[in-house]
Amino acid sequence: SGAKEDASSDQIKAVLLTDQTGIDDKSFNAAAWRGILAFYGDEGAGRGTLYENITAQSTDEYIPNLKNAAEGDWALIITTGFTWGDALNEVAAMYPDQNFIIVDVDYLTDRENLIQYIYEEEQGSYLVGVAAAMQAKKDGIENPKFGFIGGVPGATITKFEIGYFEGIKSIYPNAEFVDYYANDWGKPELAKAMAKDWYDSGVYCIFSAAGGTGGGTIAQAKEYRMAGKNVWAIGVDSDQYEDGLYGANGESAVLTSMIKKVENSTFDALTKTKDGTWKGGVVTQNLANEGVGYSKGNDH
Repeated sequence: SGAKEDASSDQIKAVLLTDQTGIDDKSFNAAAWRGILAFYGDEGAGRGTLYENITAQSTDEYIPNLKNAAEGDWALIITTGFTWGDALNEVAAMYPDQNFIIVDVDYLTDRENLIQYIYEEEQGSYLVGVAAAMQAKKDGIENPKFGFIGGVPGATITKFEIGYFEGIKSIYPNAEFVDYYANDWGKPELAKAMAKDWYDSGVYCIFSAAGGTGGGTIAQAKEYRMAGKNVWAIGVDSDQYEDGLYGANGESAVLTSMIKKVENSTFDALTKTKDGTWKGGVVTQNLANEGVGYSKGNDH
């Protein structure tokens, strides 16, 4: 990125507001944070001065955290996830001179100080569905069952689920599906318990779009692959291949991941803030502009 050579990026300060899972969720928030680090080009050295992450322990803290940030000297306030939508709509109206962005929302009031980034997750999800189905075919499984675990229900997660199932159906038109919503982005134990039940009942592959919760699916898939069972997990947002590593040969229980480059949004917004090309509105990320895709780390 040009940020390393351009000293003016040092003058911009940005804060990332997240839910309680923070930037260690290994998926969605982690990707947003990567975009910030890429912009500053200092691998975390500026944390606490140029940029920061502030986590909210509950949704009750969303509005106070937004207001506190707006009272500070941040050039850009970044929120990730549709659960921030209502709070941001309220606070952005109160601070018209403060720039805000939100990822995964396109229905907030149109304001000059707000960019809403959305992703066509169904495109990348379709591809991982095809990958799962083709792997099942390769393994000679006659009637494979497939599972989907979501975090908090909403239009965004529905796009992941439907895209995945449509991709599978392109190979197995009569495939059997199960789905489950944990109603939480940070409870891997819920996904792990459900994944165990499903794998035990013959589910071949589970795709989780559930933030940190999805780590439970990967953990269970690892356990079962180590025990010799032919089951798979699919990662989300970031390439979760390494989270699935097991055994002496460094194999991974993560067949592929639906990549959602949330880092594109944070990098783009910071760049626009810096160079004065900021314009409120909705920005769409998809396969065409490489905002979504799938990982090819696993050579199965």
